[in-house]
Amino acid sequence: MTEPIVTRFAPSPTGFLHIGGARTALFNWLYARKRGGKMLLRIEDTDRERSTDAAIGAILDGLKWLGIDWDGDTVYQFQNASRHREVAEQLLAAGKAYRCYASPEELTQMREAAKAEGRAMRYDGRWRDRDPSEAPAGVKPVIRLKAPQTGETVIDDQVQGRVTWQNENLDDLVLLRSDGNPTYMLAVVVDDHDMGVTHVIRGDDHLINAARQKHIYDALGWTVPVMAHIPLIHGPDGSKLSKRHGALGVDAYRAMGYLPAAVRNYLVRLGWSHGDQEIFSTQEMIDAFDLPAIGRSAARFDFAKLENLNGHYIRTTPDDELAKAFEDVLQFVPGGDAIAAKLTDETRSQLLRAMPGLKERAKTLVELIDSAHFIFAERPLPIEPKAAALLTPETRALIGRLHDTLMPVEPWTAAAIEAAMRAFAEQNSLKLGAVAQPLRVALTGRTTSPGIFDVLAVLGRDTCLNRLQDQAQAAPPKAG
Repeated sequence: MTEPIVTRFAPSPTGFLHIGGARTALFNWLYARKRGGKMLLRIEDTDRERSTDAAIGAILDGLKWLGIDWDGDTVYQFQNASRHREVAEQLLAAGKAYRCYASPEELTQMREAAKAEGRAMRYDGRWRDRDPSEAPAGVKPVIRLKAPQTGETVIDDQVQGRVTWQNENLDDLVLLRSDGNPTYMLAVVVDDHDMGVTHVIRGDDHLINAARQKHIYDALGWTVPVMAHIPLIHGPDGSKLSKRHGALGVDAYRAMGYLPAAVRNYLVRLGWSHGDQEIFSTQEMIDAFDLPAIGRSAARFDFAKLENLNGHYIRTTPDDELAKAFEDVLQFVPGGDAIAAKLTDETRSQLLRAMPGLKERAKTLVELIDSAHFIFAERPLPIEPKAAALLTPETRALIGRLHDTLMPVEPWTAAAIEAAMRAFAEQNSLKLGAVAQPLRVALTGRTTSPGIFDVLAVLGRDTCLNRLQDQAQAAPPKAG
């Protein structure tokens, strides 16, 4: 019987769930789900000074928002510290590790010598075979692994292929610090082993860690998990991803009005491909995803692509779901609180009726909210400067006549309103656009909006007639 697949996502809670971390979580999740396995979540909070509850909350919220769930309880690495220490002592007892009494000054000298010679810092093993009786008084030692000094360390990586390191270039890494706290390297190996992790899928910035962690696995006689190191995400210009390029937390994408399904779809295509397919349902992602299809070169983040994809998801999301997403993002949008305060049964119903027109042009929920402003605006309607310039005395007179024409329209539907407006335009030898634009300005305060007849139908007779009456009067418009 084949061993069940177990992946894990193991973020450090020193900040938000960034976009690269979200992609790593997604790849782990897809790999496990396709194979009927489990994805576990481990919060690597051994750095006590930098780990915060707020960051843990942001990671959990970000994963939930993206629709990435995990199996079992969340594991907190720091809680396993006694187990990590026990393993270090076990290695010590087996002669696979040793106490190192090198002082900070000695380590500094090694570092400076390495720098002068233009090579990476490497501990010189001076305590590897010394008798502990030579230990200086009052110095608390670290525990170091006795790493192999000759030969090579090889990882057959699912993404990077066969990767080889010469052991002479890898030093004896610290397992336990002098204060008795385990290092990240040891904690990761012990936790992955104890949690039954079969596949480690993570960023390729951890590739060197794979060699060092293999030394620990080998010293303990444990099976090394299958490794897959994913290339990092770069900016559109190929440079390291910065905030300008999109190196933001998942919470920032939520606040910018992206839908979780669109972000998921965009992330899965960053570095992984399946023919020419661009749009994937969640099930299609699960069915198609595999590690060897991940490219070895860095993926490039492209905001324009994400926006276009998000626009597709907005257009294809059912109106009632989109209305819920609209409400969800109000808390992040300037002026969103004011809109939230005006959400009533009536305005929610208007929003739903307006949704088919609103979602045709919006690429983000923020744009959708902006386009829906006319539903929540109060009298007197704020008029944008560009729209205000159209409110000449002649236009105001026309708006007054439109008000009178619309007053008897029955039933108040888009079709009946359009028929009345077309008849008015024909009787007055006007093009329909010459009628529609003054209506748009008077009803929305802007020069662009969803279809004007839909706007009239959504707002309802009383609101429309009141707004038209306001603008038909000679007083100068209120600029907004």
